[in-house]
Amino acid sequence: MNKIQTTLLFCLIALNVAFGQKQISLNEIWNGSFQSQRMVSVNSMKNSNQYSLVENSPITSSYQINLFDFASLKKVATLFDTALFSEIGSIDSYSFSADEKKILIATNSEAIFRRSFTADYYVYDLTSKKIQKVADFPIQEPVFSKDGLQIAFAHNNNLYHYNIATKTVVPITNDGKKNHIINGISDWVYEEEFAVVSQFSWNNDGTKIAYVKFDETEVPEYSMDIYGKALYPTQSVFKYPKAGEKNALVSLHIYDVKTQKTARVNLSNYTDFYIPRIQWTKETNFLSVQIINRHQNNLDLLFVNAQDASAKIVLNETDNAYIDITDNLTFLQDNSFIWTSEKDGYNHIYHYSKSGQLLQQITKGNWEVTEYYGYNEKTKTLYFQSVETGSIKRDVFSIQLDGKNKKQLTTDSGTNSALFSPNFDLFINTFSSSVQAPVYTLKNSKNGQTLKTIVSNENLDHKLKAYGLPKKEFIEIPTENGDMMNAWILKPANFQSDKKYPVLMYQYSGPGSQQVADKWWDSNDFWHAMLTQNDYIVVAVDGRGTGFKGAKFKKSTQNQLGKLEVEDQIIAAKYLGNFNYIDPSRIGIWGWSFGGFMSTNCILKGADVFKTAIAVAPVTNWRFYDTIYTERYLKTPQENESGYDENSPIFFANQLKGKYLLIHGSADDNVHVQNTMVMVEALIQKNKQFDWLIYPDKNHGIYGGATRLQLYTKMTDFITKNL
Repeated sequence: MNKIQTTLLFCLIALNVAFGQKQISLNEIWNGSFQSQRMVSVNSMKNSNQYSLVENSPITSSYQINLFDFASLKKVATLFDTALFSEIGSIDSYSFSADEKKILIATNSEAIFRRSFTADYYVYDLTSKKIQKVADFPIQEPVFSKDGLQIAFAHNNNLYHYNIATKTVVPITNDGKKNHIINGISDWVYEEEFAVVSQFSWNNDGTKIAYVKFDETEVPEYSMDIYGKALYPTQSVFKYPKAGEKNALVSLHIYDVKTQKTARVNLSNYTDFYIPRIQWTKETNFLSVQIINRHQNNLDLLFVNAQDASAKIVLNETDNAYIDITDNLTFLQDNSFIWTSEKDGYNHIYHYSKSGQLLQQITKGNWEVTEYYGYNEKTKTLYFQSVETGSIKRDVFSIQLDGKNKKQLTTDSGTNSALFSPNFDLFINTFSSSVQAPVYTLKNSKNGQTLKTIVSNENLDHKLKAYGLPKKEFIEIPTENGDMMNAWILKPANFQSDKKYPVLMYQYSGPGSQQVADKWWDSNDFWHAMLTQNDYIVVAVDGRGTGFKGAKFKKSTQNQLGKLEVEDQIIAAKYLGNFNYIDPSRIGIWGWSFGGFMSTNCILKGADVFKTAIAVAPVTNWRFYDTIYTERYLKTPQENESGYDENSPIFFANQLKGKYLLIHGSADDNVHVQNTMVMVEALIQKNKQFDWLIYPDKNHGIYGGATRLQLYTKMTDFITKNL
């Protein structure tokens, strides 16, 4: 930062102090000073009207699993305390057996990828007060059988059966091999794009285990250098199917615990397909299986008879673009099921018979169901979250199974989400907005009446008053075809309408995403507020392709990923440039991941609009990204060459005019650093000047130690120097 800029910054800080606004510091953002109080690791019990959560004991500094009564919110009991068991230093995660008489506790967890990890697992018996270790080595995804007497788990790509009483372990598979065969655990691309790790499941009477086998032998490998601190770096090598390349071959199997024999389900009618979900129905011998084609626009729901491994299509769904995979499939006692679909243009809830006959479209309207919470069999009532009151808001509703008597259970305008009690009489509502830190309240699920406040975050609210945080102004910006884009604007507290301000635009823009929402702030929001204290205006715009405004708006970008999205950010920038208080020659843009891809394309294709851009961990060539995500929106490169090349930044390096900062982690297993390296080379060969920074051994999140502080310091300096 030069002398003039430093002087200007100090003047701005002095002005903010005079204005009664305490200056936000990067240290405060990243040391947790603005962290809101939350309820974490909360689990609604199944057999009692109670919930459990992990707490740290202020007396013993141990970790406890405590049980609370839903109605009174009072602690009923301490179910487990690490102070009594030296083997368990921390509770990383936990789960109950179906009868809630045993707890599986994970400790010493080690991450593999985004969601997967290994850990030491212990079974704690609530009756005997004793623990036993499931295995003498770290394992993955252990699950109780329904009777709580058995556990199935994965280790080194194989599945195992563990008898709790006899402490015996029996291998279910023995062909597991790294980078070749995986049994019961997702491969990298399923984990990342279908958000699933465990791919095995017990049936209701604990006699059978269904699992998916991945044969990734022919999937190409990706290797990452791990620099570490040793004399020589090492390599991490794993299977990563890039767009148009071979996926793992998947097969479905059912293991009989008693006979120790495995039957393979005949799926020979399918080629080049995915099995994103398996789930046993209420009927012991019937397994539900979701199979979707490689284009992800044709999905079959199968019922597999475990007695003979035969399969029958119960439901088929097609879409001109793609079908999203969810966890909303819910089987009722009669084996009819709840299903969510966008087939009428908006995501809604449907009820089907066990034979696949449509019984009822339960929710209807030009709005989206955003979360399905569950079904009360006794009252025939479903509970869900939706954007019915506005696409940037969330409310909790109830509705009868026949689609009648819909009730709105939350009234505070902003974002509401719910955790229901086992009998659905009560729910813990989490409410926040752009001006309200999270508030947790206990509500009556019949009428939404607030019964008690649990957590209010009053201390944080009081603390933040000194900073005079700017308020997000929510507006809409029209696209070229008349669609309206949601946006918010943050202005300096000492805003003057007759002054010209520089603007930093922030976006993600990926399919179905949302950045413009009426909810409480994250770390980026506080950083943006810090920039407003330095006389910047910050704006976020959700263009076409983003979510919660219907399938047409979301899927309009199909086969040209990045085209309309970039056009919309350029449209928005020009729209903002017409405001009398915005300097159109000083508009910048930044984003992370898909947002980094977008900001890169924007400064290239919008070279006369954007003065600066920051791209963190961007895709720069869609051919480098994985099959499931990329082909969902673009098909394969072989089928849609122009869709890939016309929207990949590396092909437009010659168009760079403004100031560009490119950032990546070298150990990013998701968006590989290869993307940045080829972008750097493309810019070099076009003799373009730019800034870039590589974070050694950091993954897609680029965090750890002082990393985030250093990263945001770098970005702040770049903005104050160049925008």
